[in-house]
Amino acid sequence: MTEAPADNLSLEQFSEMAQAIESEVKRVIVGQDEVVRDVLICILAGRHALLEGVPGLGKTMLIRTLADALDLKFARIQFTPDLMPSDIVGTDILEDQEDGRRAFRFQPGPVFANLVLADEINRATPKTQSALLEAMQEKTVTVANRSYQLEPPFFVLATQNPLEMEGTYPLPEAQLDRFMFKVQVTFPSVPDLVTILDRTTGADAPQAGKVADGQQVRSMGKLALDAPIASHVMEYVARLVVSTHPDSAEAPESVKQFVRYGSSPRGAQALIIGGKINALLEGRFNVSFEDVQAVAPAALRHRLVLNFEGLAEGISPDTIIAEAMNTVQKTA
Repeated sequence: MTEAPADNLSLEQFSEMAQAIESEVKRVIVGQDEVVRDVLICILAGRHALLEGVPGLGKTMLIRTLADALDLKFARIQFTPDLMPSDIVGTDILEDQEDGRRAFRFQPGPVFANLVLADEINRATPKTQSALLEAMQEKTVTVANRSYQLEPPFFVLATQNPLEMEGTYPLPEAQLDRFMFKVQVTFPSVPDLVTILDRTTGADAPQAGKVADGQQVRSMGKLALDAPIASHVMEYVARLVVSTHPDSAEAPESVKQFVRYGSSPRGAQALIIGGKINALLEGRFNVSFEDVQAVAPAALRHRLVLNFEGLAEGISPDTIIAEAMNTVQKTA
Protein backbone atom coordinates (compact mmCIF):
# COMPACT_ATOMS: atom_id res chain seq x y z
CA MET A 1 0.00 0.00 0.00
CA THR A 2 1.34 3.45 -0.88
CA GLU A 3 2.01 5.84 1.97
CA ALA A 4 -0.61 8.56 2.25
CA PRO A 5 0.20 11.99 3.64
CA ALA A 6 -0.66 12.44 7.28
CA ASP A 7 -3.05 15.31 6.58
CA ASN A 8 -5.36 16.40 3.77
CA LEU A 9 -6.32 12.89 2.74
CA SER A 10 -8.33 12.49 -0.43
CA LEU A 11 -11.37 10.24 -0.70
CA GLU A 12 -9.33 7.81 -2.78
CA GLN A 13 -6.58 7.63 -0.15
CA PHE A 14 -9.19 7.13 2.58
CA SER A 15 -10.76 4.25 0.64
CA GLU A 16 -7.35 2.72 -0.10
CA MET A 17 -6.30 2.66 3.55
CA ALA A 18 -9.69 1.46 4.79
CA GLN A 19 -9.72 -1.38 2.27
CA ALA A 20 -6.17 -2.33 3.26
CA ILE A 21 -7.18 -2.51 6.93
CA GLU A 22 -10.27 -4.58 6.17
CA SER A 23 -8.28 -6.91 3.90
CA GLU A 24 -5.66 -7.57 6.55
CA VAL A 25 -8.32 -8.28 9.16
CA LYS A 26 -10.15 -10.64 6.82
CA ARG A 27 -6.96 -12.64 6.33
CA VAL A 28 -7.50 -13.82 9.90
CA ILE A 29 -11.23 -13.30 10.59
CA VAL A 30 -13.58 -15.37 8.46
CA GLY A 31 -17.00 -13.94 7.64
CA GLN A 32 -18.33 -11.37 10.10
CA ASP A 33 -17.99 -8.66 7.43
CA GLU A 34 -20.62 -6.47 9.08
CA VAL A 35 -18.88 -6.82 12.46
CA VAL A 36 -15.52 -5.84 10.95
CA ARG A 37 -17.10 -2.84 9.22
CA ASP A 38 -18.85 -1.62 12.38
CA VAL A 39 -15.70 -1.90 14.51
CA LEU A 40 -13.65 -0.13 11.84
CA ILE A 41 -16.17 2.72 11.78
CA CYS A 42 -15.74 3.17 15.54
CA ILE A 43 -11.95 3.17 15.25
CA LEU A 44 -11.93 5.75 12.46
CA ALA A 45 -14.33 7.87 14.52
CA GLY A 46 -11.95 7.64 17.49
CA ARG A 47 -14.74 6.19 19.59
CA HIS A 48 -15.49 2.98 21.44
CA ALA A 49 -17.19 -0.28 20.47
CA LEU A 50 -18.78 -3.05 22.52
CA LEU A 51 -18.84 -6.54 20.98
CA GLU A 52 -21.32 -9.02 22.41
CA GLY A 53 -21.51 -12.72 21.74
CA VAL A 54 -21.12 -16.12 23.37
CA PRO A 55 -17.56 -17.35 24.04
CA GLY A 56 -15.55 -18.74 21.15
CA LEU A 57 -16.85 -16.56 18.30
CA GLY A 58 -13.59 -14.67 17.77
CA LYS A 59 -14.39 -11.35 19.47
CA THR A 60 -11.00 -11.09 21.15
CA MET A 61 -9.23 -12.39 18.03
CA LEU A 62 -10.89 -9.69 15.93
CA ILE A 63 -9.66 -6.92 18.20
CA ARG A 64 -6.15 -8.37 18.45
CA THR A 65 -6.06 -8.63 14.65
CA LEU A 66 -7.03 -4.96 14.34
CA ALA A 67 -4.23 -4.14 16.76
CA ASP A 68 -1.84 -6.07 14.49
CA ALA A 69 -3.05 -4.17 11.42
CA LEU A 70 -2.70 -0.77 13.11
CA ASP A 71 0.64 0.48 14.38
CA LEU A 72 -0.78 1.56 17.74
CA LYS A 73 0.13 1.00 21.37
CA PHE A 74 -2.05 -1.94 22.41
CA ALA A 75 -3.09 -3.07 25.88
CA ARG A 76 -5.35 -5.90 26.99
CA ILE A 77 -7.25 -5.86 30.28
CA GLN A 78 -8.78 -9.17 31.31
CA PHE A 79 -11.81 -8.27 33.42
CA THR A 80 -12.41 -10.61 36.36
CA PRO A 81 -14.50 -10.29 39.54
CA ASP A 82 -11.40 -9.46 41.63
CA LEU A 83 -10.11 -6.73 39.28
CA MET A 84 -9.76 -3.35 41.00
CA PRO A 85 -10.04 0.15 39.47
CA SER A 86 -6.34 0.81 40.17
CA ASP A 87 -5.50 -2.24 38.04
CA ILE A 88 -6.95 -0.32 35.09
CA VAL A 89 -6.07 3.34 35.55
CA GLY A 90 -2.89 3.01 37.64
CA THR A 91 -1.87 4.13 41.11
CA ASP A 92 0.69 6.16 43.06
CA ILE A 93 3.59 4.09 44.35
CA LEU A 94 6.14 5.08 47.01
CA GLU A 95 9.71 5.13 45.71
CA ASP A 96 13.15 5.79 47.20
CA GLN A 97 14.83 8.85 45.67
CA GLU A 98 18.57 9.34 45.03
CA ASP A 99 18.76 11.82 47.93
CA GLY A 100 17.42 9.22 50.34
CA ARG A 101 13.92 10.66 50.50
CA ARG A 102 10.78 8.77 49.59
CA ALA A 103 8.21 10.19 47.20
CA PHE A 104 5.10 9.08 45.36
CA ARG A 105 5.32 8.37 41.65
CA PHE A 106 2.35 7.67 39.39
CA GLN A 107 2.50 4.23 37.79
CA PRO A 108 0.21 4.31 34.72
CA GLY A 109 -2.20 1.43 34.24
CA PRO A 110 -2.93 -0.42 30.98
CA VAL A 111 -5.56 2.16 30.02
CA PHE A 112 -2.64 4.38 28.95
CA ALA A 113 -2.57 2.95 25.43
CA ASN A 114 -4.09 3.79 22.05
CA LEU A 115 -6.17 0.67 21.58
CA VAL A 116 -7.44 -0.90 24.81
CA LEU A 117 -9.04 -4.34 24.72
CA ALA A 118 -11.42 -4.64 27.67
CA ASP A 119 -11.94 -8.39 27.50
CA GLU A 120 -15.14 -9.80 29.04
CA ILE A 121 -15.88 -6.41 30.55
CA ASN A 122 -19.08 -7.58 32.23
CA ARG A 123 -17.19 -10.16 34.34
CA ALA A 124 -15.98 -7.36 36.62
CA THR A 125 -18.01 -5.60 39.30
CA PRO A 126 -19.77 -2.30 38.51
CA LYS A 127 -17.20 -0.41 40.62
CA THR A 128 -14.40 -1.62 38.39
CA GLN A 129 -16.38 -1.14 35.19
CA SER A 130 -16.95 2.50 36.12
CA ALA A 131 -13.18 3.09 36.26
CA LEU A 132 -13.31 3.47 32.48
CA LEU A 133 -16.02 6.16 32.47
CA GLU A 134 -13.74 9.20 32.66
CA ALA A 135 -11.20 7.73 30.23
CA MET A 136 -13.86 6.93 27.65
CA GLN A 137 -15.55 10.34 27.80
CA GLU A 138 -12.88 12.92 28.66
CA LYS A 139 -9.78 10.95 27.53
CA THR A 140 -8.26 11.65 30.96
CA VAL A 141 -7.55 9.68 34.14
CA THR A 142 -7.75 11.17 37.63
CA VAL A 143 -5.79 9.56 40.48
CA ALA A 144 -5.30 11.21 43.90
CA ASN A 145 -6.81 14.48 42.64
CA ARG A 146 -4.38 14.69 39.73
CA SER A 147 -5.48 14.35 36.10
CA TYR A 148 -3.44 12.66 33.40
CA GLN A 149 -4.12 13.05 29.68
CA LEU A 150 -4.42 9.96 27.48
CA GLU A 151 -2.46 10.01 24.24
CA PRO A 152 -4.62 10.20 21.09
CA PRO A 153 -5.91 8.25 19.34
CA PHE A 154 -7.63 6.43 22.19
CA PHE A 155 -10.44 3.94 21.93
CA VAL A 156 -11.77 1.08 24.01
CA LEU A 157 -12.87 -2.08 22.22
CA ALA A 158 -14.72 -4.17 24.77
CA THR A 159 -16.11 -7.68 24.60
CA GLN A 160 -18.89 -9.05 26.75
CA ASN A 161 -20.81 -12.27 27.13
CA PRO A 162 -24.61 -12.21 26.99
CA LEU A 163 -26.06 -11.08 30.30
CA GLU A 164 -27.90 -14.36 30.76
CA MET A 165 -24.60 -16.20 31.27
CA GLU A 166 -23.31 -17.10 34.72
CA GLY A 167 -21.07 -14.61 36.51
CA THR A 168 -21.87 -11.46 34.51
CA TYR A 169 -22.77 -7.96 35.72
CA PRO A 170 -24.84 -5.59 33.59
CA LEU A 171 -22.91 -2.53 32.45
CA PRO A 172 -24.29 0.74 33.87
CA GLU A 173 -26.42 2.69 31.39
CA ALA A 174 -24.00 5.62 31.63
CA GLN A 175 -21.14 3.40 30.47
CA LEU A 176 -23.15 1.70 27.74
CA ASP A 177 -24.00 5.13 26.35
CA ARG A 178 -20.30 5.90 25.94
CA PHE A 179 -19.90 3.09 23.42
CA MET A 180 -20.57 4.41 19.94
CA PHE A 181 -21.71 0.99 18.70
CA LYS A 182 -22.84 -2.24 20.26
CA VAL A 183 -21.98 -4.97 17.76
CA GLN A 184 -23.62 -8.38 17.85
CA VAL A 185 -21.24 -11.23 16.95
CA THR A 186 -23.25 -14.15 15.64
CA PHE A 187 -22.41 -17.81 15.00
CA PRO A 188 -20.73 -18.44 11.62
CA SER A 189 -22.41 -20.19 8.74
CA VAL A 190 -21.38 -23.72 7.72
CA PRO A 191 -19.07 -22.56 4.86
CA ASP A 192 -17.46 -19.97 7.15
CA LEU A 193 -17.01 -22.55 9.89
CA VAL A 194 -15.30 -24.90 7.42
CA THR A 195 -12.90 -22.08 6.45
CA ILE A 196 -12.25 -21.29 10.13
CA LEU A 197 -11.39 -24.92 10.81
CA ASP A 198 -9.10 -25.02 7.79
CA ARG A 199 -7.21 -21.90 8.94
CA THR A 200 -6.96 -22.68 12.63
CA THR A 201 -6.25 -26.41 12.82
CA GLY A 202 -3.05 -26.42 10.77
CA ALA A 203 0.54 -25.65 11.68
CA ASP A 204 0.56 -22.11 10.23
CA ALA A 205 -1.96 -19.54 11.44
CA PRO A 206 -2.55 -16.40 9.33
CA GLN A 207 -1.24 -13.13 10.75
CA ALA A 208 -2.25 -9.58 9.85
CA GLY A 209 0.48 -7.12 8.85
CA LYS A 210 0.59 -3.45 9.81
CA VAL A 211 -0.98 -1.17 7.19
CA ALA A 212 -1.68 2.11 9.03
CA ASP A 213 -0.40 4.08 12.00
CA GLY A 214 -1.99 6.35 14.57
CA GLN A 215 -1.50 9.55 12.57
CA GLN A 216 -3.14 8.04 9.51
CA VAL A 217 -6.09 6.78 11.58
CA ARG A 218 -6.54 10.28 13.04
CA SER A 219 -6.35 11.84 9.55
CA MET A 220 -8.99 9.43 8.27
CA GLY A 221 -11.23 10.34 11.20
CA LYS A 222 -10.73 14.06 10.55
CA LEU A 223 -11.72 13.63 6.91
CA ALA A 224 -14.86 11.78 8.01
CA LEU A 225 -15.86 14.44 10.53
CA ASP A 226 -15.38 17.14 7.87
CA ALA A 227 -17.70 15.33 5.45
CA PRO A 228 -20.88 17.35 4.76
CA ILE A 229 -24.33 16.07 5.59
CA ALA A 230 -27.56 17.46 4.16
CA SER A 231 -30.02 19.16 6.49
CA HIS A 232 -32.84 16.76 5.59
CA VAL A 233 -30.65 13.76 6.55
CA MET A 234 -29.75 15.52 9.81
CA GLU A 235 -33.46 16.10 10.49
CA TYR A 236 -34.20 12.42 9.75
CA VAL A 237 -31.61 11.40 12.36
CA ALA A 238 -33.15 13.73 14.93
CA ARG A 239 -36.67 12.46 14.27
CA LEU A 240 -35.50 8.84 14.33
CA VAL A 241 -33.90 9.28 17.75
CA VAL A 242 -36.92 11.16 19.11
CA SER A 243 -39.17 8.35 17.85
CA THR A 244 -37.42 5.93 20.24
CA HIS A 245 -38.96 7.76 23.21
CA PRO A 246 -42.37 6.39 24.26
CA ASP A 247 -43.80 9.85 25.01
CA SER A 248 -43.03 11.11 21.48
CA ALA A 249 -45.87 11.69 19.03
CA GLU A 250 -43.76 9.97 16.33
CA ALA A 251 -43.06 6.88 18.42
CA PRO A 252 -44.28 3.65 16.78
CA GLU A 253 -46.56 1.33 18.72
CA SER A 254 -43.74 -1.02 19.75
CA VAL A 255 -41.83 1.87 21.35
CA LYS A 256 -44.89 3.00 23.32
CA GLN A 257 -45.57 -0.56 24.47
CA PHE A 258 -42.10 -1.94 25.22
CA VAL A 259 -39.62 0.94 25.76
CA ARG A 260 -39.06 2.68 29.07
CA TYR A 261 -36.34 5.13 27.95
CA GLY A 262 -35.27 5.99 24.42
CA SER A 263 -31.89 6.89 22.98
CA SER A 264 -29.77 9.74 24.33
CA PRO A 265 -28.36 12.51 22.10
CA ARG A 266 -25.17 10.41 21.87
CA GLY A 267 -27.22 8.02 19.76
CA ALA A 268 -27.89 10.80 17.26
CA GLN A 269 -24.20 11.70 17.22
CA ALA A 270 -23.32 8.04 16.56
CA LEU A 271 -25.79 7.94 13.66
CA ILE A 272 -24.34 11.08 12.07
CA ILE A 273 -20.66 10.14 12.48
CA GLY A 274 -21.28 6.49 11.60
CA GLY A 275 -23.25 7.53 8.52
CA LYS A 276 -20.44 9.81 7.37
CA ILE A 277 -17.79 7.10 7.70
CA ASN A 278 -20.03 4.48 6.09
CA ALA A 279 -20.49 6.77 3.08
CA LEU A 280 -16.73 7.30 2.76
CA LEU A 281 -16.12 3.56 3.04
CA GLU A 282 -18.55 3.12 0.15
CA GLY A 283 -16.59 5.68 -1.89
CA ARG A 284 -19.06 8.55 -1.53
CA PHE A 285 -18.67 11.96 0.09
CA ASN A 286 -22.40 12.53 0.55
CA VAL A 287 -24.34 10.89 3.40
CA SER A 288 -27.61 9.24 2.42
CA PHE A 289 -30.57 7.91 4.40
CA GLU A 290 -29.24 4.41 3.66
CA ASP A 291 -25.92 5.21 5.36
CA VAL A 292 -27.77 6.23 8.52
CA GLN A 293 -29.97 3.15 8.42
CA ALA A 294 -26.93 0.90 7.89
CA VAL A 295 -25.47 1.93 11.26
CA ALA A 296 -28.75 2.48 13.15
CA PRO A 297 -29.00 -0.96 14.84
CA ALA A 298 -25.42 -0.81 16.16
CA ALA A 299 -25.79 2.83 17.23
CA LEU A 300 -29.13 2.49 19.03
CA ARG A 301 -29.63 -1.08 20.29
CA HIS A 302 -27.75 -0.50 23.57
CA ARG A 303 -29.38 2.88 24.17
CA LEU A 304 -32.95 1.59 24.41
CA VAL A 305 -34.04 0.64 27.92
CA LEU A 306 -36.94 -1.81 27.72
CA ASN A 307 -39.73 -1.79 30.28
CA PHE A 308 -40.89 -4.84 32.23
CA GLU A 309 -43.29 -5.92 29.48
CA GLY A 310 -40.58 -5.68 26.82
CA LEU A 311 -38.17 -7.74 28.93
CA ALA A 312 -40.84 -10.31 29.78
CA GLU A 313 -41.81 -10.68 26.12
CA GLY A 314 -38.16 -11.01 25.06
CA ILE A 315 -38.46 -8.13 22.62
CA SER A 316 -35.31 -7.40 20.62
CA PRO A 317 -34.21 -3.74 20.43
CA ASP A 318 -33.33 -4.37 16.78
CA THR A 319 -36.98 -5.12 16.04
CA ILE A 320 -38.02 -1.83 17.64
CA ILE A 321 -35.33 0.09 15.73
CA ALA A 322 -36.46 -1.46 12.44
CA GLU A 323 -40.06 -0.40 13.10
CA ALA A 324 -38.91 3.11 14.01
CA MET A 325 -36.98 3.37 10.73
CA ASN A 326 -40.05 2.24 8.81
CA THR A 327 -42.26 4.72 10.66
CA VAL A 328 -40.18 7.90 10.44
CA GLN A 329 -40.74 9.58 7.08
CA LYS A 330 -37.81 10.61 4.89
CA THR A 331 -38.18 14.16 3.61
CA ALA A 332 -36.12 15.70 0.81
